Amino acid sequence: MDHDILQRYIEGNSSRQEKEEVARWLDADEKHMQEFLLLRNIHDAALWSNKNTFPKVKDEEHFNENKNNKKKKKIKAVREFLKIAAVFLLALGCYHLFLSPKLHLSNSNTAFQTVYAPEGQRAEIVLSDGSKVWLNSKSSLTFPNRFAGTDRLVELNGEAYFDVTHDETKKFIVQTETYRIKVHGTEFNVNAYNNSDHFETALINGAVEVVSNSTNKSVMLSPNSRVYAENDNLVLADITSQDQFLWKKGILYFDSQTVMSIIKKLELYYDVNIDVKNEDLLTHYYTGKFWIKDGIEHVLKVLQLRHNFEYTRDDMNNIIIY
Repeated sequence: MDHDILQRYIEGNSSRQEKEEVARWLDADEKHMQEFLLLRNIHDAALWSNKNTFPKVKDEEHFNENKNNKKKKKIKAVREFLKIAAVFLLALGCYHLFLSPKLHLSNSNTAFQTVYAPEGQRAEIVLSDGSKVWLNSKSSLTFPNRFAGTDRLVELNGEAYFDVTHDETKKFIVQTETYRIKVHGTEFNVNAYNNSDHFETALINGAVEVVSNSTNKSVMLSPNSRVYAENDNLVLADITSQDQFLWKKGILYFDSQTVMSIIKKLELYYDVNIDVKNEDLLTHYYTGKFWIKDGIEHVLKVLQLRHNFEYTRDDMNNIIIY
């Protein structure tokens, strides 16, 4: 198989004829599927460290490249290379780890793999049907190497943005810990971290149905609407701003949120523990945008411009705000 065709297929840019050609090639031999998954894992690894996903900020455009800065850049470049190389070697030498069966998703012999985006990182995945998924920080997606059954079933723990390829014959289903989302072809965002009381699905285009795993009650969504869980019930509301999906571009967005809700998100994104001694601070609201890559220290310093507080941070990633 021509690798250029495979690359376009993985990126979701192939023509219908090329998609059919790839599908026939995958069905012809099990080794073809192994080759395809290897290429896709390498592609996903490269996306994790793709610098083009972070637009340059003003300070970087006028960066003074002295010797110390050049040294830092070299170290950073080496780290990024090692990150890609590590994932490449994992895909090449430990291929079976990506193919451990998930019996809770399927009772067949279909192989599944899991992609995890660590704190402060994001991942972009192209599924075998051409659907695209963006994973947010500390989120994981489990999916089959190909959708062989009557449904296209994936399992999500965390937050993800889906751009699903339309297929009338196979529903696309996102399974979370407490709810499942049924779709055909659409764009939507799901926030459903395991062991969290928060659940929300926001629909941008198309139509989705959100179904409770425990009660089987369901809610239909129309474009520019969202549904969230409250006291074990699903509540419908409008999407007030598309900015809430800016995390796909590496941006933290807060829209008139309490400092407490901001702190919870910072703990999630940066894998830190934050203890607030200054209780008055928790009653304030804040609206703003931050580059995730700028780090938690930058967010805290900006908040200090609006509110009077001090903080300390130890080597164990514990932050105390006074």
